[in-house]
Amino acid sequence: MSHRLRFSAGIVLAAFASVGSAAPSATAQREITGLMQALETSGCRFQRNGSWHESAEARSHLQRKYDYLLKRNLTDTAEQFIDRAASRSSISGKPYRVACPGAAEQDAATWFQQQLQRLRRAGA
Repeated sequence: MSHRLRFSAGIVLAAFASVGSAAPSATAQREITGLMQALETSGCRFQRNGSWHESAEARSHLQRKYDYLLKRNLTDTAEQFIDRAASRSSISGKPYRVACPGAAEQDAATWFQQQLQRLRRAGA
């Protein structure tokens, strides 16, 4: 094998190795689980693709999306979970919305970021 070919093969392998991310840390797993539990116990409704869903159903949907991302090593932080699973529909691209009792309706990304900050403050 020529030097040039070995060098090129090494670059390709390095590129593939950097595409996948590591498995989420224990902290990230706790935060992501905490985010889904916060939604499920919130009493909030969750909108996706124009339809409102109760919080338990929404959690189930987000768990399926998270499991999909995990199998493909596409999320290893709570922020990536929010961005890649909990913010918008992967089919339509429309943002998810959250409506909680006594609060203004908001984008799910904002709601989950607020929940993540609460979780981190509580754990500090």
